[in-house]
Amino acid sequence: MTILLIILILFIAALGVALYFQMKGAKEQAEEGQQLLKDYQKRVNELEKLLKDYSDLQKNFDSVGEGYEQALLQFDKMEEERQTMANVKEKLEKQVSDIMAAKSTLEQAVVQKKDLIQKAADDIKKKLDFSAPNAQSIAQLANSILNLNDVGVDTAIEAEDNCQASDITAQAIRETGIDKIDYLKFNNRIAEEAQGVMLFTNQSMATRVLANLLDNAMKFTTSGEVTLLTTSDGNNVEFIVEDTGTGIAADDAEKIFEPFTKLNSFFDGAGCGLTVARSIARRLNGDVKLDPEHKSGARFIFTLPM
Repeated sequence: MTILLIILILFIAALGVALYFQMKGAKEQAEEGQQLLKDYQKRVNELEKLLKDYSDLQKNFDSVGEGYEQALLQFDKMEEERQTMANVKEKLEKQVSDIMAAKSTLEQAVVQKKDLIQKAADDIKKKLDFSAPNAQSIAQLANSILNLNDVGVDTAIEAEDNCQASDITAQAIRETGIDKIDYLKFNNRIAEEAQGVMLFTNQSMATRVLANLLDNAMKFTTSGEVTLLTTSDGNNVEFIVEDTGTGIAADDAEKIFEPFTKLNSFFDGAGCGLTVARSIARRLNGDVKLDPEHKSGARFIFTLPM
């Protein structure tokens, strides 16, 4: 009986040990399974992430591809527009070239005609006998023709004459006949420092400037005096034409030099005399200005370099 009991106890003990090791092995297998499951899940997550990244990359690639195609289309369009602009530019350049060629030809023809008119008017004045009746009227008509001929011209005038300031004043007085007008008193004065002064200029053109200023003074001085004063500062000669006529408002001091400007339509003329006088003076490296400080009548100052 005792032996049976001992055998039973040993059997139960052996069974318990076997069960323990079986349970331990099962637990270890379960833990290993859990770890394998975790590792598998981790791998699955990594694969899912790779798949997502690949999907995003594919989308980006598709987007880039679409953008590239759009860029190519835009580039093609820009290239077409560039070619169109190049064609338009080429046509415009040809038109401009044709216009410039025509302009050059026209300018040459205008210059030739102006030179012919200039020569004809100068010849008329040279051949005039100023002591004859109506000689001054003919000379003034020639000057008017020359004035219209010179409107808008800005080319420099070549200096070719060595002359005295008094030569210019004498010729201008002779051409205008201002010293023979009976309705006004004319004074011709040469300051001491200007006596015998020599200028290197274009005498004919300088005379035209002064003649225009004297004509203007005669026109707007119906009574009173006109004075021509010649002065010099050692570098320039000033021909000052002063009258006691109607005068010029300060607001019109520059307007009177604009082409075809007439402040009083009652008087004859095209309104070009002062315009051309200033233009010629500046083309001779001089100038014509109105003295705004002069109140009684008008005072014009014609300056020429010596």
